[in-house]
Amino acid sequence: MDLTNKRILITGADGFIGSHLAEFLVTRTKHVRALSYYNSFNSWGWLDSSELKNDIEIISGDIRDPHFCKKLVKDIDVVFNLAALIAIPYSYIAPQSYIATNISGTLNMVQASLEENCELFLQTSTSEVYGTAQYVPIDELHPLQPQSPYSASKIGADQIALSYYNSFELPVTIMRPFNNYGPRQSARAIIPTIITQIASGKKIIELGDLTPTRDFVYVKDTTEAMALIAETEGLGGEVINIGTNNEISIGDLVTLIAELMGVSIEIKQDEQRLRPTNSEVFRLKCDNSKLIEKTNFEPTYGLKKGLIETINWLSEEKNLSKFKTDIYNV
Repeated sequence: MDLTNKRILITGADGFIGSHLAEFLVTRTKHVRALSYYNSFNSWGWLDSSELKNDIEIISGDIRDPHFCKKLVKDIDVVFNLAALIAIPYSYIAPQSYIATNISGTLNMVQASLEENCELFLQTSTSEVYGTAQYVPIDELHPLQPQSPYSASKIGADQIALSYYNSFELPVTIMRPFNNYGPRQSARAIIPTIITQIASGKKIIELGDLTPTRDFVYVKDTTEAMALIAETEGLGGEVINIGTNNEISIGDLVTLIAELMGVSIEIKQDEQRLRPTNSEVFRLKCDNSKLIEKTNFEPTYGLKKGLIETINWLSEEKNLSKFKTDIYNV
């Protein structure tokens, strides 16, 4: 599919990946409509600071409302559904919120897209649905394991979307990114947590378990991969992993970031940052061969290059000031 003349909708466009995707697509397509979560401050999240915001049609709302979703999708050709609650620790505290947004919200979006005859619906999943790897690298056939209410809600959201492909022939593709990082990511993620504590002058860094491994993919590579998936024909009903086929432990990641920032630090384990034992995902390593085979995707950023860009962005005072490094962010 050539996206040039398509009208694109991105839900969750006020967030980390969504704002980058909106900027990536707005220079390449006819029109981008961006959903920002409604709030009384009229904040558009990260789109507020985007130099391209005036080129984007920004709408405030909530995918939990089916009537709103119907209006949101009107005259849209392609939907990128990124709107979701994503913080794993908060899903232990407020699991119903994750069901309402991630599952019911996705249901509202696919139903609206079906009724408005959208040409393509791209559902954003997460590597967390795989749980701790039973084998590596993890391909798209790996069993799904709900090890947190968050991952359970994302499994449910993916299956709701795929059911609309099987039941109603809505063109649905599941995009399954592994661990994203880059500018604008919140401190509920590990890389901003490490960098912001160091950048604020801390010598003792508070973290959780250092043993899990993750496959980190830079956000600009992710957005390019998402666009390529949308442009590739024949992916209806398919699940596509987005990752690097590399893994690094959290402990080694901390060491690497400290080296890149030129500091010497100590690590203190913070009990509140530990997941329940059976909920921790101990190993994630992506098999991205399907993505490469189907789309000819070639990542631009290795881990060091992406970390340097992230460190530079987070170290700027105007950005660092947005992070409360003395408070654990669930």
